[in-house]
Amino acid sequence: MTQQLDAPRVGAARPLWRNRDFALLWGGQTVSELGTRISGVAVPLLAADTLDAGVFQVSLLSALAWLPYLLFSLPAGLLADRVDQRRLMVACDLGRAALMLSVPVAALVDRLSLAFLYVVVGLSGVLTVLFTVSYKTTLPRLVPADRLVEGNARLTVSQDAAQLVGPTVGGALTGLVGAAKTFLGTTLAFVVSAVTLLLIRPPARNRTTDPVRLPPRAALTEGFGFIRRQPILVRILACTATSNFFAIGTSSLEVSFLVRELHAAPATVGLVFSLGAVGGLVTGALAARLSRWIGSARVIWVAMAAPGPLYLLVPLARPGWGLALYVVGLAAFSANVVLYNVAILSYRQRITPPELLGRVTATFLWVCFGVVPLGALFGGTLGSQWGMRPALVVCALGTWSAALFVVLSPLRRMRDLPAT
Repeated sequence: MTQQLDAPRVGAARPLWRNRDFALLWGGQTVSELGTRISGVAVPLLAADTLDAGVFQVSLLSALAWLPYLLFSLPAGLLADRVDQRRLMVACDLGRAALMLSVPVAALVDRLSLAFLYVVVGLSGVLTVLFTVSYKTTLPRLVPADRLVEGNARLTVSQDAAQLVGPTVGGALTGLVGAAKTFLGTTLAFVVSAVTLLLIRPPARNRTTDPVRLPPRAALTEGFGFIRRQPILVRILACTATSNFFAIGTSSLEVSFLVRELHAAPATVGLVFSLGAVGGLVTGALAARLSRWIGSARVIWVAMAAPGPLYLLVPLARPGWGLALYVVGLAAFSANVVLYNVAILSYRQRITPPELLGRVTATFLWVCFGVVPLGALFGGTLGSQWGMRPALVVCALGTWSAALFVVLSPLRRMRDLPAT
């Protein structure tokens, strides 16, 4: 089916940064990502250092942050297809800002506990699911179809730039003012994101593409039906879900491993994560060019397979200068994530009818992010039982193995993906 898109209000030849609505979305999400990365370091440091949580308890924070994707993605996709997506995102931003603000307030009145932090992380995760589904279905309404790779690449570069700066800022702020007060920065970031979204004036929804009001159960599963009819999407879905499962297993152990095995200070932890983001920042800046050079189909499996051996450098890291091994392994994974995600997201946005995009996106999130809390529990359990280094080896090999789904698929015999 040929995708029907709202006609863009700017010429295709104009730079995307001169598209007012895209620039607002881009700027707001850059600030929001920065705040999210700051709290991404502050949350486990707050749990491990201030609240004296164990390895499994810290990994449980990752599980709770991602569990809402398993529980709420499908309803969120249906909601995003039927309501004003911009207003939904604004409400989610303001709700997350309030939750982040509650952490330093609770610390101020001496009510901060690990249970309170679990509640904040879990509720914030629910709002993040609603926001993410809407966010990933908004871009095709703001830019022309042939600029989706460029638009997704710019947004992804911003995410990786935030990953470059945010953890360092988060680690430094945690060392200076304490982990709880660091959440004030994330609060401000979500407020800025809400304001920029309010300023966007997206084209009016084309009512001819509104979803037919199917019964709720049928509507929820309609995204699955579309994906099953797309052999490439099925392989991409399996690859992404497998990679996410093992990658979050690594992520759930990272802060504990760096602090307790490699004896890194909070500021050093942030610096390691920031330097590890360089790989994604570089590939994100070159994503459109690499896609044309390698081929839009070929780049998917190359991005997944090529960096895999470098993941094994993470468990080989040692204190002091040995942290460089961790940085290289993290940078390789960051490069994989950015290049792969830009390619598959642009493809999915192009081939999915607009009236189904929210539910197809939600189905991907439900499967690919739904496995994340299971992966976090897997990593935490393995780290507690076997030790963190052996657990990191297993997770590195598992992440690399996900490439088999796209290497052993029709993608390997294609250079470029079809436009529709």
